Amino acid sequence: MNISIVDYGAGNIASVQNAVYMAGYEADVAHTPEDVLKADRIILPGVGAAGKALAHLRATGLAAALTETVRGKGRPMLGICLGMQLLATTLHEYGEHEGLGWIEGDVVDLHSIPGAGPHIPHTGWNVVTPTEHAAFMFQRIRRDATFYFNHSFTLRTPNDDVVAGITSHGVPLVAAIQTETVFAVQFHPEKSQLNGDHLISAFLSWAP
Repeated sequence: MNISIVDYGAGNIASVQNAVYMAGYEADVAHTPEDVLKADRIILPGVGAAGKALAHLRATGLAAALTETVRGKGRPMLGICLGMQLLATTLHEYGEHEGLGWIEGDVVDLHSIPGAGPHIPHTGWNVVTPTEHAAFMFQRIRRDATFYFNHSFTLRTPNDDVVAGITSHGVPLVAAIQTETVFAVQFHPEKSQLNGDHLISAFLSWAP
């Protein structure tokens, strides 16, 4: 299985690659559209600024390659943190940016949500409650399991069918989404110790 971690200048590549290794697999780093197109399974990590990340993905052809590989060929993809937010329709992060548009919704600053907090960025360990939609991904994880978060922006979607996990930071927040071939999380499974290992293992054995 050819597992590729997409390098677009905003990812925590090394820790994700190590997490895949701990799950019993090896992953290559995809730098070009050709690397992405030949992948059997893709991980889109991410930290940093959304606008810069989207510009890089489009300028290098990586965005088109991801769309063809994941949505065209049906290859599974795991999005992590910014890697989940980039899938939205619109991102409101230091301006307005057109996202990849795979998930209906927008990404907004936590400061703009009444009741969110008390501390922003939302940093640290927090419980993720999976929906029935994500039973396979969370099959080895307790329902009160915690994962590591570090974010100031959050995805809002009107489509409840894609929501795979919820967390609470003063108000409920989308912690995970799942579509036919995409599983994406706001938290960092690669930094979430055993629960993160279980989640990455489930993704690597997922057969959508």
